[in-house]
Amino acid sequence: MSEKCDQNCSNCSQDCAEREKNDFSEKPHEMSNIKKVIGIVSGKGGVGKSLVTSMLAVTMNRLGYNTAILDADITGPSIPKAFGINNKATGNELGIFPVKSNTGIDIMSINLLLKNDTDPVVWRGPIIGNTVKQFWTNVIWGDVDFMFIDMPPGTGDVPLTVFQSIAVDGIIVVTSPQELVSMIVSKAVKMAELMNIPIIGLVENMSYYKCQDCGREHKIFGESHIDDIAEEHKLRVLAKIPIDPRISAACDGGIIELFEGDWLSPVAKILEQY
Repeated sequence: MSEKCDQNCSNCSQDCAEREKNDFSEKPHEMSNIKKVIGIVSGKGGVGKSLVTSMLAVTMNRLGYNTAILDADITGPSIPKAFGINNKATGNELGIFPVKSNTGIDIMSINLLLKNDTDPVVWRGPIIGNTVKQFWTNVIWGDVDFMFIDMPPGTGDVPLTVFQSIAVDGIIVVTSPQELVSMIVSKAVKMAELMNIPIIGLVENMSYYKCQDCGREHKIFGESHIDDIAEEHKLRVLAKIPIDPRISAACDGGIIELFEGDWLSPVAKILEQY
């Protein structure tokens, strides 16, 4: 333990004896070599968590890193759609193979196992939690520099399962400008603090709209509260992503890998040093 340790593991990425007490129980597949695991969380749905997950994976992939996405949002998977993936995952006696995107990002999602993408997953919490763990233990990920876990919203079964079972190196919390959402984000932040999961910082989605005619930025959802939340929890604001029709079009068209924009470049620099 460092002499400067303040006993707050949630904001620390150092390995020490104290952190060993919280070792996670599940190991990845023996044929997987995963260096960094980053969880993408939110306090509620509809704030763009899957979008941020996808864009971060694409950003790190463009920098030359082997990236992967574990889609832990079992009842609302959207990652395959954003990447335009229609084929299904395969496997053999050794395990399950993730599906590669057009640019080589490894992806595992429940929609890659269902017969039809529109089939609902009507499962109880324990089954959903076990499925997420199997995505970690039974999938042959190979060599991965950065794995991003797209978590379902809230502080329920799946986030708890991920935090307890997977060696998450840190989380990024996604929010939007509304005051109500910011309040709910505090719950996600406090959950991570309780679970001693390092919080890398906050990303605000739908932060503003920049008019292409006049060049002015308009706060469609009102004034942002993310700086107040960051100050309250002594966290960094990593990025603010605008409302941009090009992003929506890229997701809907399954071509998120072709998105243009450098909003997450500062986050990439932090992850490279993390």
